Amino acid sequence: MRDLLRHNRIGVLVLTAGLAAGCAGEPAPGPASGSSSSPTTTAASPTTTAAAPAAGAATVTVEVPADRADAPFDQPREAVVPQGWTLSVWARTSRPRLAVWSPDGSLLVSVPSSGRVLRFTPRGDGPPEESVLLDGLDEPHGLAFDGATLYVAQSDQVDAYEYSAGAARTPRVVAGGLPDDRSPDLRGAYSHVLKSVAVGPDGAVYFSIGSTGNISEQDRTATPPRATVMRVPPGGGPAAPFATGVRNGTGLAVAPDGSLWTANNGRDNVPFPEPGPDYGRVLPEYVGDNPPEQIAKLTPGRELGWPYCNSTGGPADSTFVRDAQTNPDGAEMDCAALPPVEQTMGAHSAPLGLTFVDGALPAPYSQGALIGVHGSWNRQPPRAPEVSFYPWQNGRLGDQQTLVGGFQGEDGSRWGRPVAAVAGPDGAVYITDDAADAIYRLAPPG
Repeated sequence: MRDLLRHNRIGVLVLTAGLAAGCAGEPAPGPASGSSSSPTTTAASPTTTAAAPAAGAATVTVEVPADRADAPFDQPREAVVPQGWTLSVWARTSRPRLAVWSPDGSLLVSVPSSGRVLRFTPRGDGPPEESVLLDGLDEPHGLAFDGATLYVAQSDQVDAYEYSAGAARTPRVVAGGLPDDRSPDLRGAYSHVLKSVAVGPDGAVYFSIGSTGNISEQDRTATPPRATVMRVPPGGGPAAPFATGVRNGTGLAVAPDGSLWTANNGRDNVPFPEPGPDYGRVLPEYVGDNPPEQIAKLTPGRELGWPYCNSTGGPADSTFVRDAQTNPDGAEMDCAALPPVEQTMGAHSAPLGLTFVDGALPAPYSQGALIGVHGSWNRQPPRAPEVSFYPWQNGRLGDQQTLVGGFQGEDGSRWGRPVAAVAGPDGAVYITDDAADAIYRLAPPG
């Protein structure tokens, strides 16, 4: 069994700095650097919302059973949901992260801070039955199923388990020796240690390796390379880079057409790239909206630019501009030659969990992507947390909509920060929140 003391250390140190996606590994001065995932923050500035509310949105009071009414639900909380839908606190558990439904109808949830994967089994209208599926792991994060095989992405390896009768057995290592904060060459300096995993329709296994910091260029030439999405071929074998320049692709999922997508966190404190007196300066008014977070389709050899090229424009078909700090003359990378990014969301939103819906929810949400948006960590005004929906049609994602909002007040204070949203077998959406220590159930009418 792995050292549990390490998980205790992580709970104190890493979470306060930004546990998973989007945190600045090398914070630079200035009031408006970027995206991250530290616990609840308070800012005395108006909130901003990049996405349009879903059609017919309404403000509702979150339904909280008495046995789940500890803070922040010791007072009424309101959320914005589609008209006629309800939002309730389904379960309470400490720092839940990514989630997946098992073949036997249980919700599996990763808890990196405790080294566990939890199993929540629905029990009618009452609270779900909670049990520990796996324990003693190193920061388990990404979860994915391929039939009865459960894949778990730890900080230093990806494992496969045989899942049956509510138990995960006979683990085997799919990819090992992955970099994390214990790697000797990194000496504990690793801002994006958590990893995600997805399985393609051909059985290939994909997993993310985040960058060590904000603009740590050495990640691109490390062994294995960091800031990548890696691929293990069907049937096993050495992992190889599938997509590069992916600063922190915490969101990783397969779309209805079998394509692989990532929700990627962009860099912080990007210098102004346009010629003129402000060229190369870190300007709060520019940093606050640049670069947009990438929602990208990954194909073999796809390059997302980090740290030499930054997305610009959008929301759809976002192009690239040279980074004035790392690639001022274009010698490191030809940014104009990179294909546009399919979709984006507001800079420093910190997208985390990414899943696709293919008929499990009622229209107009029957096909699309669900993304848990953690919200900015030090942007002013702060980017609000939410659950976003991107409609899917003919192999493309439409523009961002706010499926669930209201987690942030007008003064910037927050009572919750969604991480992941997954459609359940009952036609509801289940949402993890590692700031409120909650799992919500978003239910449609009827």
